[in-house]
Amino acid sequence: MSRNEDGAVDQEPISTASVWNRVLSGGPRRTIELAGIVAVGVLAVLMIAFVGLDWLRHAPSSGAHPLIESLYAATGVDRAAAAVFGQFLIIGQWMDYYLGTNVFRHPFMWRSIATGILVGIVAPLVGTFLVHRQMALIGETLAHTAFAGVAVGLLFIGLTGWNGSLLFVALLVSILGALAVQWLTEQTNTFGDVPIAIMLTGSFAIGTLLISWGRDVMTVSIDIEGYLFGSLAVVTASGARMMAVLSVVVVVLVAVTYKQLLFITFDEQAARVARLNVRGYNTLLVVMTAVVVVGAMQVLGVILVAGMLVIPVAAASQIARSFRETLYLSVLIGQCSILGGFGFAISQGLPSGGAIILVAILFYLLAIAISGRSGAALSMH
Repeated sequence: MSRNEDGAVDQEPISTASVWNRVLSGGPRRTIELAGIVAVGVLAVLMIAFVGLDWLRHAPSSGAHPLIESLYAATGVDRAAAAVFGQFLIIGQWMDYYLGTNVFRHPFMWRSIATGILVGIVAPLVGTFLVHRQMALIGETLAHTAFAGVAVGLLFIGLTGWNGSLLFVALLVSILGALAVQWLTEQTNTFGDVPIAIMLTGSFAIGTLLISWGRDVMTVSIDIEGYLFGSLAVVTASGARMMAVLSVVVVVLVAVTYKQLLFITFDEQAARVARLNVRGYNTLLVVMTAVVVVGAMQVLGVILVAGMLVIPVAAASQIARSFRETLYLSVLIGQCSILGGFGFAISQGLPSGGAIILVAILFYLLAIAISGRSGAALSMH
């Protein structure tokens, strides 16, 4: 920087080289963290590509729009997508050969892995804001609300024969539950966590009553254990597509509103004085939480889904020196927990939800042992 004739400071243009110099000047720790984030991003892109190929490889049904049918016929996109999709399955066959398994050659396993990897990104991403605002219980509440949504969806399908997505119904109910929690918190004079506790128990009560009643009046088979504890078989093609779309939306929203959410997280009163729309950003945060919970419910289950919002963030907070570093480390720990939990669940034939959370807790205990401290104030940078 230099000063001009008026004494003002002239800013030098920021080049790509100067940005990399700043990254490298942060030391090996900073470089490793950023390299890990880049690797996670590449892995997420590959998984989203897999989900997209899984969708494109199927030619449109006879009832599809004529324009879509002609587009498929002219471009042959379904055949091209099927060819690339087959390469994923070939990789899975080689993995089965070297690992001695018989699961990675099947599309359902790749859908589960893709969903889990995306959950390992967006859950700690949103959870970092929740934990630092002492709103960790909101994730558990919205998980139970999503369970009520599953019950409503199953009942609706059984009574009407509707062939839609069960997760879509759960998503709508969970978002309505998030808005209800936000409204109750603003309208009541009780302590902040009382409306959350009421919504948690109330939504789970509604879900259990609807399912118990539905067993006698409908013929739809109910795999409640899969939704409660998580299961690789629960993830459907439509569920994986929904998770891919919602993950992109959540990441974009966090990137766009990061500064505002950070301001509100550390000083909500100052944010109100600065005339930020605090109510709007709070609503956005709980809605994003509802979206993440519904997606994560497929592999983690209703009972354990809140763990992925909280545990990686708690582990990262033990060793991070700033809020941004906590964000990075929580995503990395979440990703390692997902992959490690999947590996443990597959090798032992156990539910994926419990295995993932157990691995996450091991990372948390390891972080405590490494840090040697109970916690410290974080920088906002």
